[in-house]
Amino acid sequence: MPNRRLRLPWILGAFAVAQGLGWGMTFNLPAITGSSMAHALGIPYALVMVGPTAMLLVMAITALPFARLFERRGARVVMTGGVIVGMVGLVVIALSTAPWSYFLGWTVVGVSGAASLTTAIQIGLAELTGPQAKRAIGGLLVFGGLSTTICWPLLGVLQSSLGWRLATLIGAATMLVVNAPIYWWLLAKRPKEPDAQGEFEPLPSLDRTSFALLALSTAANGLVTWGFSLTMISLFEDRGISHSEAVFLGSLVGVGQFVARLFHFAGGRRWKELTMGLAAGVALSLSFGLMIGFTGVPAATLFVVVYGLAAGALAVARSTFLWTCFLRPPTPEPPPGSLFLSICRLPPHPPSLLAFSRGQG
Repeated sequence: MPNRRLRLPWILGAFAVAQGLGWGMTFNLPAITGSSMAHALGIPYALVMVGPTAMLLVMAITALPFARLFERRGARVVMTGGVIVGMVGLVVIALSTAPWSYFLGWTVVGVSGAASLTTAIQIGLAELTGPQAKRAIGGLLVFGGLSTTICWPLLGVLQSSLGWRLATLIGAATMLVVNAPIYWWLLAKRPKEPDAQGEFEPLPSLDRTSFALLALSTAANGLVTWGFSLTMISLFEDRGISHSEAVFLGSLVGVGQFVARLFHFAGGRRWKELTMGLAAGVALSLSFGLMIGFTGVPAATLFVVVYGLAAGALAVARSTFLWTCFLRPPTPEPPPGSLFLSICRLPPHPPSLLAFSRGQG
């Protein structure tokens, strides 16, 4: 690619927008439309939230098959196709009139997520940038928390004006019009042939206890941060904050995550992942204490700041734990997709770990 070094920041910016829309219009959708969905489908609000959960489980189950597909076809074809599948899933959700069709739509969206979100774009960047892949992926990770900042206000306006079904359909169309061209035009046209000597391999003797503890902590982290993010707006409203203020405050969490990730990225990764994860866990607990003990917009604002910073730091730690704890690089630069394949080979392979490790950056 000519002038790749000059164009790379713009390419990363385009990928950041596409990933933000990909997560914001799928997993984060019910945070805005969940109550209306529950009313229209005649199901409890809690059951609506099973949809995004199903999405993550499907992403975990289909992870290994998609890893092979990335090797054979390359990220450009797989990710563009994944966007089209995601659009179909959102259309099914928007047109659903019964719980079964609603959950069918989320299952299709989960297949799309495995093909086009987070790990997929990391493989695509490895194909595109080669020796610059590690830095490029780190740069993209910085923007991973801005999905809700971009999409929640937009979805809020669309739902209040047009209803949740049309808002979902517009989200599907936006993904098709924006994401698919970005992936098709900017990703490498041909995947780099994998180098068998350069693959990352699991350590010969895997400490299963450590791996199980890592899986448990990662799942617990996801239960708190991911699950809470979908109910944050309704919880704000329950504490006397108006809907518009709740959406605005919720969207600011992404800004806090962006600051935390930028701080880590600009700092040259000087902080150990375990130390950073422990500190972020303490800060996360402190943020919930603020939410429980105080009410009103000032308390919610302080909560958003602390929670956003902590969630951003935890996302960075989560994305690097597997690398630092269980994988060793025999060569300076792995071939595209090799890290993902090595992670998939780690036994045992609990779905919850991969589902949350494939999270929003």
